[in-house]
Amino acid sequence: MAESKEVDVLIVGAGPVGLTLALALKKFAPAMSVAINDVRPLVVPNDERSSALALGVTSVFEAIGVWDQMLPDAAPISGMHITDSDEADLMRPLFLKFEGDVVPGQPFAHMVPNRSSIKALLDSAKEEGVELIAPVKTTGFDFSGLGAKVDFDDGRQITARLVVAADGASSALRDRAGIDTIGHDYKQSGIVTTFSHEIDHEQVAYEHFLPSGPFATLPLPNNRSSLVWSERTEDVPKYLEMDLEKVAFEIEKRMGSTLGKVTVEAPLQAFPLKLQIAKSFVGDRLALIGDAAHVVHPIAGQGMNLGIKDVAALAEVLILAMRQGEDIGGEDVLKRYEKWRRMDIGLMAVATDGLNKLFSNNLPPLRVIRDVGLGVVDRLPILKKAFIGHAAAAQGGPKLLSGRGI
Repeated sequence: MAESKEVDVLIVGAGPVGLTLALALKKFAPAMSVAINDVRPLVVPNDERSSALALGVTSVFEAIGVWDQMLPDAAPISGMHITDSDEADLMRPLFLKFEGDVVPGQPFAHMVPNRSSIKALLDSAKEEGVELIAPVKTTGFDFSGLGAKVDFDDGRQITARLVVAADGASSALRDRAGIDTIGHDYKQSGIVTTFSHEIDHEQVAYEHFLPSGPFATLPLPNNRSSLVWSERTEDVPKYLEMDLEKVAFEIEKRMGSTLGKVTVEAPLQAFPLKLQIAKSFVGDRLALIGDAAHVVHPIAGQGMNLGIKDVAALAEVLILAMRQGEDIGGEDVLKRYEKWRRMDIGLMAVATDGLNKLFSNNLPPLRVIRDVGLGVVDRLPILKKAFIGHAAAAQGGPKLLSGRGI
């Protein structure tokens, strides 16, 4: 006989964003029953990639008790240097730099290996009593009743007061709920890898704006950096087919002499870049978080950060609603979450889209305008502090972003 069970919250998608929500709910509302499902086995991935986590996001991890496990593998980002040039230019003149603390004694971001963050989150989810349903695929959804019913391919059915879609940019839950998206294809792909270099990065991230797209290096421990290279999609196959020595030459060419000679440590991986925003972040007993709700250009490194900010807002809304005796899957409750997140996500989408359009070209008039603009910002400390404070996700907003409990 098929198993049937009721839970308060079912999260579909056990990536870092989904796991963080599960932990936040159990940490500050232990009586809430939380289950999380994924089609993949819930194991630590063999993944060489790392993510840039803003100060507000690391504060969330600190509040839910997992940051100490991530910190030994993390590398602080204490500064960012921005250049604008052509690939053929011998030098990469510095137009804008951010340095210093947003909060005294705290860097504005850390680079954390994905395997470290997922291990810490997964271990803690098991300890806190989050029910893990994996590797199991969802086969049907019914959001028409007082509880959302979800069927799985192993025969079980779960009824939840709220279902949370954390199942990525191609979210099946979002599609099932009939929620459309808006956006466009950038006709660019993001190329990622890890490399070592002879010159110490000194905890500085570099963003080189090139005609084909931004080329970013982010500091890792031991003279190593993570690469996020935006390139025209039509040109990406030739780079993926290169041996690693030729790839190293291409990286050095784009960085000028910033980090000296490099050695590529892992094969290149590539993924298409697009802007995609859900027209609604909520539906009947459904909330969207992370890439299911929004995908933005990686030009500002905000993808993961936006997802964890969703978690901070949704967890606070749900826990306060539960304490007040409200239906956590009710429309009024979910609209509070959507209202809280809509402006921030909209601003980030507009900003990243505009920056990519402004910098991913080599038109002389635009180069003059943007370089003058960068120079002006570089000479206005108050404006620079406001920009980096917003990027660090450390100003205002949900309690978890400042490390406070709910």
